[in-house]
Amino acid sequence: MLEYVKNLWFTISLKKKLGAFAAMVILVMGLSVAFNLRIMNFSLDSFNVILQDNSRCHDFQEALELEVSAFESYVRSRTQERREEYVLACVRTKRCLLSLPFSYSQIGQERYARTWNLRNGYESYSAARDLLLEMDPEEDGFVPELYRIYAMQSYLQNYARRLVQVTLKYGNASYQEKVSVFYDMPYLILIFSVVMMIIVMGLTRLLAAALVSPMMKMAHNARKIARNDFSGQDLTVPNRDEMGELVKAFNKMKHATEGYINTLKENNEMAELLHKEELEKIEMEKRLDAARLELLKSQINPHFLFNTLNMIACMAKLEEAATTERMIASMSNLFRYNLKTSEQIVPLERELKVVQDYMYLQQMRFGSRIGYECKAEVDPNRVMVPAFTLQPVVENAIIHGLSKKEQGGKIVIRIWRKGGSVIISVADTGVGMSQQRCRELSEAMQGSRTSGIGIGLGNIYQRINTMYKGGGLKLYSREGSGTVVQMTIPQDAEMNPAQQ
Repeated sequence: MLEYVKNLWFTISLKKKLGAFAAMVILVMGLSVAFNLRIMNFSLDSFNVILQDNSRCHDFQEALELEVSAFESYVRSRTQERREEYVLACVRTKRCLLSLPFSYSQIGQERYARTWNLRNGYESYSAARDLLLEMDPEEDGFVPELYRIYAMQSYLQNYARRLVQVTLKYGNASYQEKVSVFYDMPYLILIFSVVMMIIVMGLTRLLAAALVSPMMKMAHNARKIARNDFSGQDLTVPNRDEMGELVKAFNKMKHATEGYINTLKENNEMAELLHKEELEKIEMEKRLDAARLELLKSQINPHFLFNTLNMIACMAKLEEAATTERMIASMSNLFRYNLKTSEQIVPLERELKVVQDYMYLQQMRFGSRIGYECKAEVDPNRVMVPAFTLQPVVENAIIHGLSKKEQGGKIVIRIWRKGGSVIISVADTGVGMSQQRCRELSEAMQGSRTSGIGIGLGNIYQRINTMYKGGGLKLYSREGSGTVVQMTIPQDAEMNPAQQ
């Protein structure tokens, strides 16, 4: 019979094995939990009844004593404060009295009689007490009535003490009846726990024989294969389930892997040669790129360009061509700023000066079609902004906004401070754009895409968001009315460490 069960165990699928094991473990745990809960509830319920009865009696006794003390204080001095203490004490005593157990079948004859005496006595005492407090202390019958109240309080306190004694006596007797059961509980729990542990250990051994042992054998062979050691016999297990199929597949993979490794060794040697040639090719491309960059640098010599422009400006001055001289000077300033400025953060004054030179050249080009106005509500020399911020925005406004409008338009730059940031608004009265196009441009900037928006505007957006915490660039436009580019540049916030 045992051999039949063993063969059946190795034949059923892993899913059924795990299901049977899980069901047995859950059953064992459920029985254990139910048994322990039953014992705990029995113990706790027994102790809880005794403790609650003792606690309620003690609370009533303490509340009655506090009421007596508050009553005496209030009788001697009838102030508002003492009256509030007295009223609270009376309420607490009444609540504690009503909370006392008053079921004949549960507390027995003696406790029931004591509780009944307390309830009736307290009702009589409460009525007499309230009548006394309504009397004038100067009346003739006040003092005898007061001493009668004191006597009633003494009787109630005696009744309360007797009730406490009877309750303690009843609780002690109840505890003595159950104490023998309490002493036997640890042994019952121990015996039950040992039986459950034996059952779980047996189930674990069955599962280990079907799952863990084959897995350990495969792990041992896998470590040998990792060391390129393919020696040894193939694995054999008695399982005829998924684990048996896995072991067979493992043996096949072992032989296949041995052949693959030999092939990979040969391919690896060839790959190393190809990789070496690729590295040499990349190094050659780097050198070629560097040479191309040097060639581009040599094609435009900034010093030669500045000197040539200055010489043309001098010639224009000698020929008294003031307009030509100023145009050349403005162009020279633009080239000098673009080619020689290496700082990432510059004063706002320098950016405004570059915009002024650029707008002068554009006004000379377009004439009265282009207007320009700058309203700065801050000190430009005390405000720092990223370099090459304003001129690209103004250039976009002219190219995409004003130049496409036959009657031209105007560019207005407004700068003001808001909190710890400086707001720079560049507005034009050009052709504007649709709301859909405006949303597309905003999404393209936030997604770091430059296609369709131009490198300048996208670059400014990315630099502001990268360099400043809380910085940003927003785009507003209405078709036929114009476009507004609004930049927020914090002045007191910390910059990104990578940009400082």
